[in-house]
Amino acid sequence: MKHVNVGLFVPHNGCPHQCTFCNQRAISGQSKQVTPSDVDEAVKIAMNNPDSRGGEIAFFGGSFTAIDRDVMVGLLKSAYKYVENGSFKGIRCSTRPDAIDDEICRILKLYGVTAVELGAQSMSNEVLRLNRRGHTAQDVINASEMLKSYGFELGLQMMTGLYGSTDEDSIETAKNIIALKPATVRIYPTVVLENTELAKLYKSGKYQPETVDSAAELCAKLLLMFNEADITVIRTGLHSGGDVEGEYLAGAYHPAFKELCEGKIYINKAIEYIKENKIPQGKIIIYVARDAISKMTGQKRCNILKLKEMGYDAKITADSKTGKYQLYIIRNEEL
Repeated sequence: MKHVNVGLFVPHNGCPHQCTFCNQRAISGQSKQVTPSDVDEAVKIAMNNPDSRGGEIAFFGGSFTAIDRDVMVGLLKSAYKYVENGSFKGIRCSTRPDAIDDEICRILKLYGVTAVELGAQSMSNEVLRLNRRGHTAQDVINASEMLKSYGFELGLQMMTGLYGSTDEDSIETAKNIIALKPATVRIYPTVVLENTELAKLYKSGKYQPETVDSAAELCAKLLLMFNEADITVIRTGLHSGGDVEGEYLAGAYHPAFKELCEGKIYINKAIEYIKENKIPQGKIIIYVARDAISKMTGQKRCNILKLKEMGYDAKITADSKTGKYQLYIIRNEEL
Protein backbone atom coordinates (compact mmCIF):
# COMPACT_ATOMS: atom_id res chain seq x y z
CA MET A 1 0.00 0.00 0.00
CA LYS A 2 1.26 3.46 -0.88
CA HIS A 3 0.87 5.78 2.10
CA VAL A 4 -0.07 9.45 1.91
CA ASN A 5 2.58 11.79 3.33
CA VAL A 6 2.11 15.39 4.42
CA GLY A 7 4.80 17.70 3.03
CA LEU A 8 5.32 21.23 4.37
CA PHE A 9 7.89 23.60 2.88
CA VAL A 10 9.64 25.60 5.60
CA PRO A 11 11.53 28.56 4.08
CA HIS A 12 14.59 29.82 5.90
CA ASN A 13 13.86 33.52 5.89
CA GLY A 14 17.07 35.47 6.31
CA CYS A 15 19.29 32.48 5.53
CA PRO A 16 22.92 33.61 6.00
CA HIS A 17 24.05 31.53 3.00
CA GLN A 18 22.75 32.61 -0.40
CA CYS A 19 23.68 29.60 -2.52
CA THR A 20 24.25 30.42 -6.18
CA PHE A 21 21.31 28.30 -7.35
CA CYS A 22 18.76 29.12 -4.65
CA ASN A 23 15.37 30.68 -5.31
CA GLN A 24 13.14 29.16 -2.63
CA ARG A 25 10.05 31.10 -3.66
CA ALA A 26 10.21 29.74 -7.21
CA ILE A 27 10.80 26.16 -6.08
CA SER A 28 8.14 26.11 -3.37
CA GLY A 29 5.71 28.75 -4.59
CA GLN A 30 5.84 30.41 -1.17
CA SER A 31 7.99 32.54 1.10
CA LYS A 32 5.68 32.79 4.15
CA GLN A 33 6.80 30.90 7.23
CA VAL A 34 4.76 27.81 8.10
CA THR A 35 2.90 27.92 11.43
CA PRO A 36 1.64 25.17 13.76
CA SER A 37 -1.90 25.87 12.53
CA ASP A 38 -0.69 25.24 8.96
CA VAL A 39 0.55 21.85 10.12
CA ASP A 40 -2.82 21.05 11.68
CA GLU A 41 -4.68 22.09 8.54
CA ALA A 42 -2.44 20.07 6.20
CA VAL A 43 -2.66 16.98 8.41
CA LYS A 44 -6.44 17.16 8.73
CA ILE A 45 -6.82 17.40 4.96
CA ALA A 46 -4.54 14.39 4.50
CA MET A 47 -6.42 12.38 7.10
CA ASN A 48 -9.50 12.48 4.89
CA ASN A 49 -7.59 9.98 2.77
CA PRO A 50 -7.68 6.50 4.36
CA ASP A 51 -4.14 5.83 3.10
CA SER A 52 -2.73 8.60 5.30
CA ARG A 53 -2.33 6.25 8.28
CA GLY A 54 1.22 4.95 8.18
CA GLY A 55 2.51 7.97 6.29
CA GLU A 56 4.96 10.64 7.43
CA ILE A 57 4.82 14.36 8.12
CA ALA A 58 7.73 15.99 6.31
CA PHE A 59 9.31 19.41 6.80
CA PHE A 60 11.23 20.35 3.67
CA GLY A 61 13.14 23.48 2.72
CA GLY A 62 16.70 22.40 3.34
CA SER A 63 17.40 24.24 6.59
CA PHE A 64 14.79 23.04 9.09
CA THR A 65 17.18 22.79 12.05
CA ALA A 66 18.73 26.18 11.21
CA ILE A 67 15.53 28.20 11.54
CA ASP A 68 14.58 29.96 14.77
CA ARG A 69 14.64 27.32 17.52
CA ASP A 70 11.23 28.25 18.96
CA VAL A 71 9.66 28.11 15.49
CA MET A 72 11.19 24.70 14.83
CA VAL A 73 10.01 23.27 18.17
CA GLY A 74 6.53 24.72 17.66
CA LEU A 75 6.22 22.96 14.30
CA LEU A 76 7.53 19.70 15.73
CA LYS A 77 5.09 19.82 18.66
CA SER A 78 2.19 20.40 16.29
CA ALA A 79 3.21 17.42 14.14
CA TYR A 80 4.18 15.09 16.97
CA LYS A 81 0.68 14.82 18.43
CA TYR A 82 -0.40 13.08 15.21
CA VAL A 83 2.44 10.59 15.62
CA GLU A 84 1.54 10.01 19.26
CA ASN A 85 -2.08 9.20 18.41
CA GLY A 86 -1.03 6.81 15.65
CA SER A 87 -2.31 8.84 12.69
CA PHE A 88 1.20 9.01 11.19
CA LYS A 89 4.22 6.79 11.71
CA GLY A 90 6.83 9.53 12.00
CA ILE A 91 8.30 12.88 11.02
CA ARG A 92 11.10 13.60 8.56
CA CYS A 93 12.93 16.82 7.78
CA SER A 94 15.63 18.17 5.51
CA THR A 95 18.39 20.43 6.72
CA ARG A 96 21.96 21.65 6.31
CA PRO A 97 24.96 19.51 7.30
CA ASP A 98 26.31 22.34 9.47
CA ALA A 99 23.03 22.62 11.39
CA ILE A 100 23.31 19.28 13.19
CA ASP A 101 24.69 18.85 16.71
CA ASP A 102 23.89 16.84 19.83
CA GLU A 103 21.29 19.31 21.09
CA ILE A 104 19.46 19.31 17.75
CA CYS A 105 19.50 15.51 17.62
CA ARG A 106 18.02 15.28 21.11
CA ILE A 107 15.22 17.71 20.19
CA LEU A 108 14.43 15.82 16.99
CA LYS A 109 14.32 12.53 18.90
CA LEU A 110 12.07 14.03 21.58
CA TYR A 111 9.46 15.02 19.02
CA GLY A 112 9.29 11.83 16.97
CA VAL A 113 11.55 12.64 14.02
CA THR A 114 12.56 9.38 12.38
CA ALA A 115 14.44 10.50 9.26
CA VAL A 116 16.72 13.44 8.46
CA GLU A 117 17.91 14.40 4.99
CA LEU A 118 21.04 16.49 4.55
CA GLY A 119 21.64 18.77 1.59
CA ALA A 120 25.18 17.66 0.85
CA GLN A 121 24.93 18.77 -2.83
CA SER A 122 28.63 18.06 -3.46
CA MET A 123 31.54 16.41 -1.68
CA SER A 124 34.03 18.70 -3.40
CA ASN A 125 35.07 21.55 -1.11
CA GLU A 126 35.92 23.71 -4.12
CA VAL A 127 32.49 23.21 -5.67
CA LEU A 128 30.84 23.92 -2.32
CA ARG A 129 32.88 27.13 -1.99
CA LEU A 130 32.11 28.32 -5.51
CA ASN A 131 28.40 27.80 -4.92
CA ARG A 132 28.44 29.54 -1.52
CA ARG A 133 27.10 26.58 0.38
CA GLY A 134 28.70 27.66 3.64
CA HIS A 135 29.69 24.14 4.70
CA THR A 136 32.39 21.60 3.86
CA ALA A 137 32.45 17.96 2.84
CA GLN A 138 33.67 17.13 6.36
CA ASP A 139 30.53 18.76 7.76
CA VAL A 140 28.50 16.27 5.70
CA ILE A 141 30.52 13.35 7.06
CA ASN A 142 30.29 14.56 10.67
CA ALA A 143 26.54 15.23 10.51
CA SER A 144 25.85 11.90 8.79
CA GLU A 145 27.73 9.93 11.41
CA MET A 146 26.03 11.81 14.25
CA LEU A 147 22.53 11.29 12.85
CA LYS A 148 23.13 7.58 12.38
CA SER A 149 24.52 7.31 15.93
CA TYR A 150 21.20 8.69 17.21
CA GLY A 151 19.27 6.13 15.17
CA PHE A 152 17.80 8.45 12.53
CA GLU A 153 17.25 7.20 9.00
CA LEU A 154 19.82 9.15 6.98
CA GLY A 155 19.04 10.70 3.62
CA LEU A 156 21.53 12.62 1.49
CA GLN A 157 20.89 14.99 -1.39
CA MET A 158 23.32 15.75 -4.21
CA MET A 159 23.30 18.06 -7.21
CA THR A 160 24.90 17.64 -10.62
CA GLY A 161 26.03 20.41 -12.93
CA LEU A 162 26.81 22.93 -10.22
CA TYR A 163 28.94 25.97 -11.04
CA GLY A 164 32.55 24.80 -11.27
CA SER A 165 31.58 21.13 -11.16
CA THR A 166 32.34 18.37 -13.67
CA ASP A 167 30.77 14.98 -14.30
CA GLU A 168 33.80 13.45 -12.57
CA ASP A 169 33.06 15.57 -9.48
CA SER A 170 29.50 14.21 -9.43
CA ILE A 171 30.73 10.61 -9.74
CA GLU A 172 33.14 11.20 -6.85
CA THR A 173 30.38 12.80 -4.80
CA ALA A 174 28.22 9.71 -5.38
CA LYS A 175 31.09 7.46 -4.29
CA ASN A 176 31.56 9.49 -1.10
CA ILE A 177 27.83 9.43 -0.39
CA ILE A 178 27.73 5.65 -0.87
CA ALA A 179 30.56 5.35 1.66
CA LEU A 180 28.35 7.11 4.24
CA LYS A 181 25.67 4.40 3.72
CA PRO A 182 22.51 6.53 3.71
CA ALA A 183 19.13 4.83 3.45
CA THR A 184 17.97 7.23 0.75
CA VAL A 185 19.34 9.69 -1.80
CA ARG A 186 17.89 12.49 -3.91
CA ILE A 187 19.63 13.62 -7.11
CA TYR A 188 18.97 17.11 -8.42
CA PRO A 189 20.49 18.35 -11.68
CA THR A 190 21.12 22.08 -11.40
CA VAL A 191 18.41 24.33 -12.82
CA VAL A 192 19.08 28.02 -13.48
CA LEU A 193 16.27 30.14 -12.04
CA GLU A 194 15.75 33.88 -12.29
CA ASN A 195 16.83 36.04 -9.34
CA THR A 196 19.79 33.84 -8.42
CA GLU A 197 23.55 34.30 -8.55
CA LEU A 198 23.65 31.42 -11.01
CA ALA A 199 21.37 33.36 -13.35
CA LYS A 200 23.90 36.21 -13.38
CA LEU A 201 26.75 33.79 -14.10
CA TYR A 202 24.74 32.16 -16.89
CA LYS A 203 23.78 35.46 -18.51
CA SER A 204 27.40 36.65 -18.38
CA GLY A 205 28.59 33.45 -20.08
CA LYS A 206 30.60 32.31 -17.06
CA TYR A 207 28.40 29.28 -16.42
CA GLN A 208 27.28 26.66 -18.93
CA PRO A 209 24.45 24.51 -17.52
CA GLU A 210 23.80 20.87 -18.29
CA THR A 211 21.33 20.04 -21.01
CA VAL A 212 18.47 17.68 -20.20
CA ASP A 213 20.15 14.99 -22.31
CA SER A 214 23.64 15.34 -20.79
CA ALA A 215 22.22 15.41 -17.27
CA ALA A 216 20.12 12.31 -17.98
CA GLU A 217 23.21 10.43 -19.21
CA LEU A 218 25.12 11.35 -16.04
CA CYS A 219 22.23 10.65 -13.69
CA ALA A 220 21.68 7.27 -15.36
CA LYS A 221 25.19 6.33 -14.21
CA LEU A 222 24.47 7.63 -10.71
CA LEU A 223 21.22 5.67 -10.47
CA LEU A 224 23.09 2.49 -11.32
CA MET A 225 25.76 3.24 -8.72
CA PHE A 226 23.20 3.76 -5.97
CA ASN A 227 21.18 0.74 -7.06
CA GLU A 228 24.27 -1.48 -6.89
CA ALA A 229 24.96 -0.10 -3.40
CA ASP A 230 21.36 -0.94 -2.36
CA ILE A 231 20.56 2.73 -1.66
CA THR A 232 17.06 3.92 -2.56
CA VAL A 233 16.88 6.98 -4.80
CA ILE A 234 13.61 8.66 -3.81
CA ARG A 235 13.83 11.61 -6.20
CA THR A 236 15.68 12.38 -9.42
CA GLY A 237 15.17 15.87 -10.83
CA LEU A 238 13.54 19.01 -9.50
CA HIS A 239 9.84 18.52 -8.84
CA SER A 240 7.32 20.43 -10.90
CA GLY A 241 5.12 22.98 -9.19
CA GLY A 242 5.74 26.22 -7.37
CA ASP A 243 6.86 28.72 -9.99
CA VAL A 244 9.73 26.71 -11.46
CA GLU A 245 8.42 26.99 -15.02
CA GLY A 246 7.86 30.73 -14.61
CA GLU A 247 11.37 31.41 -13.27
CA TYR A 248 13.21 28.82 -15.41
CA LEU A 249 16.12 30.10 -17.49
CA ALA A 250 18.21 27.05 -18.38
CA GLY A 251 19.42 23.68 -17.19
CA ALA A 252 18.17 20.13 -16.84
CA TYR A 253 14.53 20.57 -15.93
CA HIS A 254 11.98 18.04 -17.16
CA PRO A 255 8.76 17.02 -15.38
CA ALA A 256 9.54 13.31 -15.99
CA PHE A 257 13.30 13.50 -15.60
CA LYS A 258 13.75 10.17 -13.79
CA GLU A 259 11.91 8.40 -16.62
CA LEU A 260 14.41 9.92 -19.05
CA CYS A 261 17.32 8.68 -16.94
CA GLU A 262 15.94 5.17 -16.64
CA GLY A 263 15.25 5.13 -20.37
CA LYS A 264 18.96 5.88 -20.86
CA ILE A 265 19.87 3.01 -18.55
CA TYR A 266 17.80 0.51 -20.52
CA ILE A 267 18.90 1.55 -23.99
CA ASN A 268 22.55 1.55 -22.89
CA LYS A 269 22.09 -1.92 -21.37
CA ALA A 270 20.38 -3.17 -24.53
CA ILE A 271 23.15 -1.89 -26.81
CA GLU A 272 25.78 -3.37 -24.50
CA TYR A 273 23.98 -6.74 -24.49
CA ILE A 274 23.72 -6.75 -28.29
CA LYS A 275 27.43 -6.02 -28.70
CA GLU A 276 28.63 -8.48 -26.05
CA ASN A 277 26.48 -11.31 -27.42
CA LYS A 278 27.08 -10.39 -31.09
CA ILE A 279 23.37 -10.44 -31.87
CA PRO A 280 22.88 -9.99 -35.63
CA GLN A 281 20.58 -7.33 -37.03
CA GLY A 282 16.94 -8.23 -37.48
CA LYS A 283 13.97 -8.93 -35.26
CA ILE A 284 14.71 -9.19 -31.53
CA ILE A 285 12.75 -9.58 -28.31
CA ILE A 286 13.91 -7.64 -25.23
CA TYR A 287 12.79 -9.04 -21.89
CA VAL A 288 12.50 -6.68 -18.91
CA ALA A 289 10.48 -6.43 -15.70
CA ARG A 290 6.83 -5.53 -16.29
CA ASP A 291 7.19 -2.07 -14.75
CA ALA A 292 10.19 -1.38 -16.98
CA ILE A 293 8.46 -1.87 -20.35
CA SER A 294 7.78 1.86 -20.79
CA LYS A 295 11.33 2.69 -19.72
CA MET A 296 12.81 0.29 -22.26
CA THR A 297 10.49 1.74 -24.89
CA GLY A 298 11.63 5.28 -24.04
CA GLN A 299 9.71 8.51 -24.24
CA LYS A 300 8.06 8.89 -27.63
CA ARG A 301 9.48 5.41 -28.41
CA CYS A 302 12.96 6.92 -28.67
CA ASN A 303 14.72 3.70 -27.61
CA ILE A 304 12.79 1.60 -30.12
CA LEU A 305 13.65 4.13 -32.83
CA LYS A 306 17.33 4.13 -31.87
CA LEU A 307 17.48 0.35 -32.13
CA LYS A 308 15.68 0.61 -35.48
CA GLU A 309 18.45 2.91 -36.73
CA MET A 310 20.95 0.23 -35.68
CA GLY A 311 19.10 -2.38 -37.71
CA TYR A 312 17.04 -4.01 -34.96
CA ASP A 313 13.26 -4.41 -35.00
CA ALA A 314 12.62 -4.71 -31.26
CA LYS A 315 9.65 -6.11 -29.39
CA ILE A 316 9.60 -5.61 -25.61
CA THR A 317 8.11 -8.29 -23.36
CA ALA A 318 7.75 -8.69 -19.61
CA ASP A 319 9.60 -11.37 -17.67
CA SER A 320 8.80 -11.55 -13.95
CA LYS A 321 12.22 -13.05 -13.21
CA THR A 322 14.03 -9.98 -14.56
CA GLY A 323 15.15 -7.55 -11.86
CA LYS A 324 15.52 -3.79 -11.74
CA TYR A 325 17.71 -2.44 -14.57
CA GLN A 326 18.14 -5.98 -15.93
CA LEU A 327 17.29 -7.32 -19.38
CA TYR A 328 18.10 -10.04 -21.86
CA ILE A 329 17.60 -10.27 -25.60
CA ILE A 330 16.93 -13.08 -28.04
CA ARG A 331 16.39 -13.15 -31.79
CA ASN A 332 12.71 -13.28 -32.66
CA GLU A 333 13.30 -16.18 -35.05
CA GLU A 334 14.26 -18.39 -32.11
CA LEU A 335 10.67 -18.53 -30.84
